[in-house]
Amino acid sequence: MILVDNALAKRHAEGNPVRVAMVGAGFMGRGIALQICKYVQGMELVAIANRKIDKAKQAYTEADVTDVQEVSSVAQLEENIRQGKYSITDDAMLLCEAEGIDAIIEVTGAVEFGTNVAMRAIENRKHIIMMNAEVDGTVGPILKVYADKAGVIFTNADGDQPGVIMNLVRFVKGLGVKPVVCGNIKGLHDPYRNPTTQEGFAKKWGQNPAMVTSFADGSKISFEQAIVANGTGMRVAKRGMHGPTVLGGTSLKECVNDLYPLEDVLEGPGIVDYVVGAEPGPGVFVLGTHDHPTQQHYLNLYKLGEGPLYLFYTPYHLCHFEVPSTVARAVLFNDAALTPIGKPYVEVVATAKTDLKAGQVIDGIGHYMTYGLCENADTTAAENLLPIGVAEGCVLKRDIPKDQVITYDDVILPEGRLVDKLRQEQAEYFGMNATLKSNQSEVAAAPSV
Repeated sequence: MILVDNALAKRHAEGNPVRVAMVGAGFMGRGIALQICKYVQGMELVAIANRKIDKAKQAYTEADVTDVQEVSSVAQLEENIRQGKYSITDDAMLLCEAEGIDAIIEVTGAVEFGTNVAMRAIENRKHIIMMNAEVDGTVGPILKVYADKAGVIFTNADGDQPGVIMNLVRFVKGLGVKPVVCGNIKGLHDPYRNPTTQEGFAKKWGQNPAMVTSFADGSKISFEQAIVANGTGMRVAKRGMHGPTVLGGTSLKECVNDLYPLEDVLEGPGIVDYVVGAEPGPGVFVLGTHDHPTQQHYLNLYKLGEGPLYLFYTPYHLCHFEVPSTVARAVLFNDAALTPIGKPYVEVVATAKTDLKAGQVIDGIGHYMTYGLCENADTTAAENLLPIGVAEGCVLKRDIPKDQVITYDDVILPEGRLVDKLRQEQAEYFGMNATLKSNQSEVAAAPSV
């Protein structure tokens, strides 16, 4: 983002860097560490927390930072920050509580754990940058309420598709164009993929098979588009979105006016959706309209299309490369890349990937039992649908056939989770009228598996 580079250069010249800490040291976390430590002036990654502490050390080592110290208390961490030393720990809450840290980057992909990290960071008045669309799409709106009260920024990241879409939305709106579709370009969509089918791809790129599966089975893009909807007030035209597939290599310019029914696009607040197979992948796009005939003429002249839909796109998303920009925007400009504007507009509901049986415990996102589908939040509330972000660990009370959405009435929730407490708060705060039937008292009587 323009302005950020000069602002960071100024902080560097003053010897007053933005100090950020990171929770999670997996594939994406290591990329972020490398980017900040080697290529971003005016910013320091002062600490990394990870469940397996050797992975935190690895993230620093790959960024050519070899002098790191393991810490087990807030006092130790704060002293290291004062002395300009780098710290690693297996206790993420130390990072959230320590003085001298401006922002936390959450990059675990875990819902319950990530929710706890976000809340603790907010409670300690630290900006929180979420590389965790799963948390954002499940309890993001209520976390934003807490962040506003604390005077800090809660935001998704530049570089990931949702952040790139939102930057494009802001650009398009600045031109006087009305965004009516926020789109994502995918290369593959198969809801029945699982970690076994994706193991080879994951191994090739050094990624987690379950994370790779969440992309292939549609859960990840559902979360990404849900948080775009929650940041714009848009909706989905149908459960699961339209998600048309075009012949591989087809230019988006060639097919843009045929992708979505115009009545879905032009009526109402606009929609979030995706397309499979179009170029330029894996980019993002915004379709917009303009009501002035002279400006329509100019847009056509500038090769944006003949209307009524004008195409704006970014042909790439650079994930970890751009995360430092989000940190700087939050700390230096109090600006979010993408954050909920209020109530939930779209949520991601759990859907059976295969025939499920009573007594089974639902596994995680991107695993073997469920995939996620976007649904409008008012429908989710009215039908008491189970968000996939809270599905892991739930015990099924009855059989669920393949491709059927799961409801709160179908499951017993685990006890004591923060994500469930926040779901209830979110429903009450925004008047969503969800009952969130947990049946937690039945946990003891649940069948063992």
